[in-house]
Amino acid sequence: MISFKPISLPCYMPRLMAGVAALALLAACDEQLDFDLRGNIGAFSTAGAARSITTERPKPDARGVISYPNYQVAIARRGDTAADVAARVGLPASELARYNGVVPDDKLNEGEVMALPRRVAEPTGKSGSLDIEALAGAAIDNAPSTTPVQTTELAPKQKPKPPANPEPVRHKVKRGETAYTISRLYKVPVKSLAEWNGMGSDFAIREGQYLLIPITGAAAPRSATPAPVSQPGSGSPTPTPPSATMALPDEKIDPTPPEPPKVSVGQPSQASSAKMALPVQGKIVRVYKKGRNEGIDIAAAPGMPVTAATSGSVAAITQDADGVPIIVLRHADNLLTVYANVDKITVKKGAKVKRGQKLAQLRSGDNAYVHFEVRNGFDSVDPMPYLK
Repeated sequence: MISFKPISLPCYMPRLMAGVAALALLAACDEQLDFDLRGNIGAFSTAGAARSITTERPKPDARGVISYPNYQVAIARRGDTAADVAARVGLPASELARYNGVVPDDKLNEGEVMALPRRVAEPTGKSGSLDIEALAGAAIDNAPSTTPVQTTELAPKQKPKPPANPEPVRHKVKRGETAYTISRLYKVPVKSLAEWNGMGSDFAIREGQYLLIPITGAAAPRSATPAPVSQPGSGSPTPTPPSATMALPDEKIDPTPPEPPKVSVGQPSQASSAKMALPVQGKIVRVYKKGRNEGIDIAAAPGMPVTAATSGSVAAITQDADGVPIIVLRHADNLLTVYANVDKITVKKGAKVKRGQKLAQLRSGDNAYVHFEVRNGFDSVDPMPYLK
């Protein structure tokens, strides 16, 4: 009998899930791909994004508004709805909500960015005082046509200096995009993207939402000495490729044949009719939930063998951003299985494996569990029907 026991999992699980999903998508393709994502054969490289350092988001004014030369955004406070933000910045709630793909009563995350459909009054200085001229102009524009209004031309006002902070790219989320795909598109860490835009712990975004892309570190200073120029025919200096700054770890392969898993349970009276077997004999501590957990997590004693759920071939072996190994197997009927958070891998990429064959073992310490996924092509599916 499969038992369930809820436990708290490490904070790096979202990053692990993202790495597993991206790797499984690549493994589903037939052509040769760069599975370690270091750009060795022309595929997208994550090396630059891993080294990117972003600045902090500028501080908003008292209303929560951040002004840039070409647009403005408002930052939501704890408990805010779209209508609350609209009231604070002086815009119609329906207009602001529609512009950001929500309805006025929708609750917002603390720190969430709301793009303003048009400019509002800006502070004139560090004191946070508002632009009285802009406010007066807005009041005149919004006054009923029957109300007589007398205006006096004011002396030209000296425009405030443009903000010292560079203007970030403002990205409108399209259908199918995730925080991970957008962070890879702009080569910024997904954690920085989440902090700049007030995302929740699940990094959820919605279609039509505007995101500010974090500004990466300052530009490199100009060198006082000009770069050397090679003479014609002598060759040009070749820069060190990004992937060479950090060598891949040596892959250690056990030359001995893999041993069958040792389990303490008794022999079943008849062979299992399930399409797949549990990759490790233990307790399911986290169940499948589409969009939150794309597989199941099975905990057991450290060092226990992790085995192939069914026969297939090794499509990929790599690791996530925290250095935790991931194995992907390809099977018949367009199915993939994923084994993450393992240690001491005993198979090589391209090898044929049989059901029950040892692939790796559980990690030591509090992380003694395997994250197991079943994917039908590009889509994750609930593994439980395959295990019954």
